Amino acid sequence: MDLEVKGIGTASTRQKSAKGWRIRSSDAYGPRPDDVPALDLRRLDDSDGEPCPVEELTIPENLPVPSDNYKLKYQQYKEEMKMKYKEHTQQITQRSKSSSSGRQPTPAILQMQQKESPFGGVAPESLTSLDEKATLQQCYTSKPFSMGQSMRKLEAEDLAAEKRKQAVVEQVLVDQLSRAVISDPGQDVGTTDLSQQQTILPGLGSAPLRFKSRKLHQTRVKTSSTLTENVLSNKLRFDARIISRNGRDACRELIGFFFAFDKSVTVYEHRHFGKNRTKALPFIQRGIYCHQHGRRKRRQYDVGDFNVGANLTFLTSQHVGLPASIQEKRLLILRIIEIDEIAKHSLLTGSNPTFTQQEIDDRNTILSVQGLMKEKLVNRGVRTMTGLVKFFHRYGQCGGGLLSEMELKQGLKEFHLELADKDFKSVWLLLDQDGDGEIDYYQFIQVVIGEMIEYRKAFVRKAYMKLDPNKTGSVSVNVISKFYNGRKHPKVLSGECSEQQIRTSFLDTLQENCINSGEVTYSEFEAYYEGLSLEVANDEDFANIMRNCWAL
Repeated sequence: MDLEVKGIGTASTRQKSAKGWRIRSSDAYGPRPDDVPALDLRRLDDSDGEPCPVEELTIPENLPVPSDNYKLKYQQYKEEMKMKYKEHTQQITQRSKSSSSGRQPTPAILQMQQKESPFGGVAPESLTSLDEKATLQQCYTSKPFSMGQSMRKLEAEDLAAEKRKQAVVEQVLVDQLSRAVISDPGQDVGTTDLSQQQTILPGLGSAPLRFKSRKLHQTRVKTSSTLTENVLSNKLRFDARIISRNGRDACRELIGFFFAFDKSVTVYEHRHFGKNRTKALPFIQRGIYCHQHGRRKRRQYDVGDFNVGANLTFLTSQHVGLPASIQEKRLLILRIIEIDEIAKHSLLTGSNPTFTQQEIDDRNTILSVQGLMKEKLVNRGVRTMTGLVKFFHRYGQCGGGLLSEMELKQGLKEFHLELADKDFKSVWLLLDQDGDGEIDYYQFIQVVIGEMIEYRKAFVRKAYMKLDPNKTGSVSVNVISKFYNGRKHPKVLSGECSEQQIRTSFLDTLQENCINSGEVTYSEFEAYYEGLSLEVANDEDFANIMRNCWAL
């Protein structure tokens, strides 16, 4: 049966081929109707300058008015599309320039690369590409939030911190009061008297079993030496952190208390269990402790010893409950990062110890050495700090971070940070007071070059804790790349660089001196921002850099 549709036979629309039956394109459609104009491809050429006619869009009537939320989303979408188009055109332009120029490195650049050592040390007056990449982070100081948003965020953070500290204070008071009541020797005296009075009861030949030992319900509420809440309330609260290269220990949140009635000290750790559960656990048991390092060694702690930036030293052998990573060291060093100034002012008396002349001289010596070092680290702080940490780490792997005098001098020479023999000897005597002939290179860097103030350090610790919520002490580069935000960088907004270029420049400088490729430890992350902090003079500018990069 031969059927035809619009004059075309169905039998002729198929053609046998090697791959099977297929429809012939010339016979698949019927003839053009008379009311359809013919298609002339030559008229599509715009060489005559006449624009092609565009069909006018028909807008439906009675459309609802767009809401404010829709307008905001549309505006954001519009800005994102503009930004992506700008990045795309910029990348195309850069590719065309690089492919057309095909320039080779100049002899000066080649000579600079030859001067570089395996650890990144170059001549002080020379600047490498890593230094130029590091300078991109210095200009990322724009304010990420408006004044109203900043005030609301600060108020929310202060409220959350105050609630956390209040919960820790209540936990410490309950813990200390309960321990004092149960362990008071006066409890046993009261129990003994009670058992003697009721040794023989009427009708019984011997005392009941419950009188032979003290039970919890027999514990007296108050004895002659029992602590009370009023006694413990006369205290000084402070926040502290552990000075350590271990990221897990360095990110511990510690809250300590100094009790004025007996000059005892205790430290608690604020721990997170899951998302909503937190608890304060004893870290340093309450007791009377003395300085274990420095000019005040073997002197008992007093109110005057607690200042922001001061160190508290404890012997790890006296605290068996400390983590194994801390037990490896002989000393546990805590750095005070915040203190209750009102409580300290109320506890201060005229008999509190002040700085001696010898301590003042030591401080002046350290400041003069740090001033010389900062002059040598201009425009190369990031590369030098990260390279110095890597250099000392390789030498101190066998000794647990302890280096000799010769090894430290070699590291300073490698990075063109030589010190005069007199200055180096003064610093060495300050750190090696035990006369062991070895000191920790981490403390040496902190004393010789200096470290950022605690206000800046708090942002660095907060950023790393955001990257490493499980406190493993190491973060992969992929995780850092996901969290890093370069969208609001001024060079990205102006179109000079793309967001990917800013991110890549940051990762290049961060990974350059990492010990393990693809992994960044806390000490390496901290060394990067220690070097960046040397180049940023204003504290708020540094804080804005951290807020912009990590959305803090």
